[in-house]
Amino acid sequence: MASSSENSSLPQLISGLVEDITGLFRKEINLAKTEAAEKMSSAVTGVEAFAAGLVFAIAAIGVLLAALVRGLTAFLVTRGMSEPSADAISSVVVGIVVALVAWGLISRGLAAFRGNNLNLDRTSASLKRDAQIIKERT
Repeated sequence: MASSSENSSLPQLISGLVEDITGLFRKEINLAKTEAAEKMSSAVTGVEAFAAGLVFAIAAIGVLLAALVRGLTAFLVTRGMSEPSADAISSVVVGIVVALVAWGLISRGLAAFRGNNLNLDRTSASLKRDAQIIKERT
């Protein structure tokens, strides 16, 4: 509004207020879009880490259970253990190690989705300030 409120008529004041509120809401919508895009980028990073964890978990189960279990079984058999017992112990040891690695990667991915990571903090604070300003003007 270019003119002062003392010299303006009521229709001009109302028109100016509507223009101000419209501009304010446009800016708030743009801020919300920008902040949502930032939060989505963060969420995509979490999804990527989660997916990587799943891929590694599946690959680890396929490759390590086939190769490491057999290798550890052969090692234990050379140390005098019977083959069925060595195979069982090898399977448990390799399975636990693979499970721990997978759990760590999946936990890291899920952490990106928790708590305040997806809140629109700046937009919320800005809307509260704008509401307070509108209350003061009316």
